[in-house]
Amino acid sequence: MEKLTNAGRRQMLISTGSIAAMAGLAGVARADIGKADPGAGGSAAKPLPGYANWKDADSMIVHSANTIETRRTAFGNSVITPTNRLFVRNNVAPPTDASMMKEPDSWTLEVSGVAKPRSFTVAELKALGLAAVPMVLQCSGNGRAWFPHKPSGTQWTVGAAGCVIFTGVPVKALLEAVGGMAEGMVYMTSTGGEAIPQGLDPNTIRIERSVPISALEDAILAWELNGEALPLAHGGPLRIIVPGYTGVNSIKYIKHLAFTKEQSPAKIQQTSYRWTPVGEKPSPSQDSIWELPVKSWINSPSDPEQTVAAGRVQISGIAMGGMTAAKSIEVSVNGGKDWMKAEFVGPDLGKYAWREFVFSADLAAGTHELACRATNEAGDTQPEARRENNRGYINNSWRDHMVAVKVA
Repeated sequence: MEKLTNAGRRQMLISTGSIAAMAGLAGVARADIGKADPGAGGSAAKPLPGYANWKDADSMIVHSANTIETRRTAFGNSVITPTNRLFVRNNVAPPTDASMMKEPDSWTLEVSGVAKPRSFTVAELKALGLAAVPMVLQCSGNGRAWFPHKPSGTQWTVGAAGCVIFTGVPVKALLEAVGGMAEGMVYMTSTGGEAIPQGLDPNTIRIERSVPISALEDAILAWELNGEALPLAHGGPLRIIVPGYTGVNSIKYIKHLAFTKEQSPAKIQQTSYRWTPVGEKPSPSQDSIWELPVKSWINSPSDPEQTVAAGRVQISGIAMGGMTAAKSIEVSVNGGKDWMKAEFVGPDLGKYAWREFVFSADLAAGTHELACRATNEAGDTQPEARRENNRGYINNSWRDHMVAVKVA
């Protein structure tokens, strides 16, 4: 475990013939695709980019125009992460067409690989069905900052995650409306609506991800987040939501939903987001980054700059089960030497949502290493060690997420 400052990393920004400004949205800003990141530079906080300037600035860490993290101390204890505190992660800059958010019901989705291919407006999708899905939205690289080989990409600690409620039409209801899938389809492939500059190979830029057909069981096409219209920063006017999968698979600004026999040829599918061994080149033969694992961390107390009063201390945090519900949570106040059962508090919103937990401990003066580990309904327990990989994906190590607090 080490003390981190959440310095973050800037990402390479590509536009037509020039490098886009960090705060600008005119070009195609590439992020987390394997380029070295020169760091934040200086101690001054970066301002929120225009498309996300409604966020609570005091709760956020702005790494770049496309990567904004929730502070560990800002999650609160209400299970649902407020939208104005929810992290932002874009692989390229968001679309700049202002009309798409002024008239969200007119946004069009093309559907193919089905018996009756056709297009739907959001207004037409709203007539097909409705479902609300409480779930953890988490970036694949959340926890990257603790990998010792310092992988390129944003140096997230815990703040590239949140528990939210998306509302929209079930993909299964959409399939009924188009006569079902065509024969032999293996993947559900979603394509984002970000603009691709002329002169660039679309497959190097296009945000398009394929997931196994089984993922459509609880998937929805969402137009609402936490009871409000889905904002541009989180994929509005329409986003596919794949519960239990990492955030990159829930494509923003979705323009095309296809059922396919092969995975997308886009770079983000073929060689990005793969379980690549450290030091090796990514390959389509490596497993794709899809499902989330069991994970937990402590949110309070967690500020290394603050001293905790000796005596009874309420240790609280969150636990998620990944593809199944979090079943139990344990806490250690001595760096994992001894473990004690903690209690879940607040509502249980279903298997894809996280649970809040609390543990009451009597802490004497000194430094205490606080850790937690979760077990899910499938019997998987959060491991002590991370799974090493080249890009620093899917870190659910309880030791990495441990916090040291000063008690006086």
